[in-house]
Amino acid sequence: MASISSQLEELYMSTSRKDMNETLTDILLAACVTPALMPERLLMEHILLVSVLHHSVGLEVGAHFLETVVRQFDKTYSQLDATDKECDNLVSIIAHLYNFHVVHALLVFDILKKLVTRFRAKDVELVLLVLKNVGFALRKDDPLALKELISEAQRKANAEGERFQDQTRIRFMLETMLALKNNDMRKIPGYDPEPVEKLRKLQRTLIHSSAGGSDMKLRVSLDSLLEAECVGRWWIVGSSWSGAPMIDDHGNKTTTPATKGEQYSSKMLELAHKQRMNTDIRRNIFCVLMSSEDYLDAFEKLLRLGLKDQQEREIVHVLMDCCLQEKMFNRFYAVLAEKFCSHDRRFQMTFQFSLWDKLKDLANLSSRSFSNLVQLVTHLLHRKCLSLSILKAIEFGELDKPKVKFLKQVLSKLLKETEPEDLVNIFGRISGIPKLGMLREGLKLFISHFLLRNIQTEQIEQVKVLKDRAEVATKAMEARDAKIKL
Repeated sequence: MASISSQLEELYMSTSRKDMNETLTDILLAACVTPALMPERLLMEHILLVSVLHHSVGLEVGAHFLETVVRQFDKTYSQLDATDKECDNLVSIIAHLYNFHVVHALLVFDILKKLVTRFRAKDVELVLLVLKNVGFALRKDDPLALKELISEAQRKANAEGERFQDQTRIRFMLETMLALKNNDMRKIPGYDPEPVEKLRKLQRTLIHSSAGGSDMKLRVSLDSLLEAECVGRWWIVGSSWSGAPMIDDHGNKTTTPATKGEQYSSKMLELAHKQRMNTDIRRNIFCVLMSSEDYLDAFEKLLRLGLKDQQEREIVHVLMDCCLQEKMFNRFYAVLAEKFCSHDRRFQMTFQFSLWDKLKDLANLSSRSFSNLVQLVTHLLHRKCLSLSILKAIEFGELDKPKVKFLKQVLSKLLKETEPEDLVNIFGRISGIPKLGMLREGLKLFISHFLLRNIQTEQIEQVKVLKDRAEVATKAMEARDAKIKL
């Protein structure tokens, strides 16, 4: 298992994640779903592998696999007959994705509710299968939801139980549910937590120590997964947008790999021309941005363009231009910018220089572009991709109206939407650095003079939050200075 997961991680690093996700999912489902008699231990090991990659490589691995499994379950379930074992295997897969911390209990409860609502003989069988695999874990995570499910199952059994020929199956399901409610493991035949516990221990050794913990669980409902094509995949950061941001007519959009000499749709090239993408490099970058499936797909395709030095800097410039041209702020660009900043410091520097150019030209930006710039800068500051030192390009002694407006919006948004401990990190980054002394003084004066004076008094709670967090930010900027003086 260690060798397999390690080799797969290497493949993820050297190959398109989209291709890897699709291939891995196809292979795993062929192995786990189609066989009529899939040994439980073998199925669990396959799902363990998904969970290791989900935690080590990234959320989108588990998310892609989960969405495919749920879609297949929904399709199989709607055509279900009493002998269909594929549905059993799909339900077991979802249960073990929960066992190995890929998905939150929310999805499992959604599926159980769906089964109890229809309440046929096969539904009772599937409910028992889920409860046997993850019942006690569900009780631990959300006892109230389990209690509500038991009440609904009892009500259904009383109302519709008479039409069942096999009454013993219903009684067994209700007894199993009550045993779970009372935490009585002895009353559940065949319940053995040891295999799962052994694999969880193996999981802990395989997942990199740097990987996340409980925050890696996908908290997503059954409806959200089934409607993902229409409403977007908000549970994957940066994937909650659908299609090319600037193209309204999705029927004319073509999704193609962005390699040299690639042909794009005429609509795409026409849009590139309208956006003044007047060189081959800028056109290629623009078309990649518009045709990518999500921010990771765009990131990988842009790196594969093989641009160097000045050519590579065009990625940042085109990304910024596209972001500012959107009718409404599109978080896709912000998350893609964040990905580039975390990839290499040279992209951070290019973003900094590009932002300085925009700061000089604030007066000429449309209100739409101005608002998009504020949100992009705030996102990059909040995610610590850029430091507040980017604001050193602003002369606080010679502020004009556009710069005052820009600073007010950025700082206000940053203070209101950031937790105090994160504010300490963000504002503390410019503390104690002699060259940034003027910036610190300028920011402190600006916060007290422009942000905290004449603020709206009708929303007392928000005013208090803003004042408290402004104090946190000010103290964070002074922290190292105080130590130096001592």
